[in-house]
Amino acid sequence: MKYVFSLLVLLPVLLTGADKKEVPTWTDPKKAAVHPQFAKQGEYAGDREGKQIGLQAAAVDNGQYHVLTYAGGLPGDGWDGEAIEAALLDEAGLADAVAGLQKVNRKSPTLGKKAPEGAKVIFNGEKTEFVKGEIKDGFLWAGSQTTVPAKDFQLHLEFRLPYKPGRELSSQDRGNSGIYIFNNYETQVIDTFGLDFNAENNKVPMKSESTQWCACFYKTKMPDVPMSFPPLAWQTYDIHFTAPRFEGEKKVKNARITVIHNGVIVQDDVEMEKGTGAGGKRPEKPEGTILFQGHGNPVAFRNVWLLEK
Repeated sequence: MKYVFSLLVLLPVLLTGADKKEVPTWTDPKKAAVHPQFAKQGEYAGDREGKQIGLQAAAVDNGQYHVLTYAGGLPGDGWDGEAIEAALLDEAGLADAVAGLQKVNRKSPTLGKKAPEGAKVIFNGEKTEFVKGEIKDGFLWAGSQTTVPAKDFQLHLEFRLPYKPGRELSSQDRGNSGIYIFNNYETQVIDTFGLDFNAENNKVPMKSESTQWCACFYKTKMPDVPMSFPPLAWQTYDIHFTAPRFEGEKKVKNARITVIHNGVIVQDDVEMEKGTGAGGKRPEKPEGTILFQGHGNPVAFRNVWLLEK
């Protein structure tokens, strides 16, 4: 049976105020280097006063950076889980903050993971029978979707978010997409690098709720660990999905989802009582396709494969 996706999820997100104005957008890190803050934003790590720390600096496009400092090291790499120190710094302040630290460009341990025997290769540089949508420059772009319904599965994908420093850090127009399973359950894809999920701790204005940020079940549950990499770095999701079970028209068991973001479990076998966001208003189903949600942002995908269980 084929399932028809609501047009609502295919339309660009509605923008208000300053978000209606177009801003420079880079999809290639080599070209983004012309922006004076691109090379300085990112992750840093090292020893300070005998203690390991990790630091994330997100460009705010006016010569300022939103800087988070993690005790013990970066998230997923030593951070002790304690409160995060947040600051809004200018160029000189950032230079002081990173003095003695090493800039790091982390890679997910599942980056480039090959499809196992029996898996459907959804996309790996060329069009396949398992996907429809825009393919350009060797990538699959947001707004595409799979063509063959699945039930229980393991999904691997790699995504690259654009660099849009002209948008505020929590703007929903900062590289917005999502992995929408069955048109019900969305794992958010968006650039919220450099934000503390404890929103009150951030030193920049909030344009959205923290349950709308990267690796969230949209408007439903935040991730257990903030594992976002900087924009234009390749990131990975490894998603394990168990479909809801039905007896006739009655649902007898809820869906369950595990999300591994850049090699770290951030959503651990979460039971989904219903769909997320607008998906919670649509009937659940025992099988369906997967949407790489389009919101008018150039989000690239590659090495996408699905293994049914």
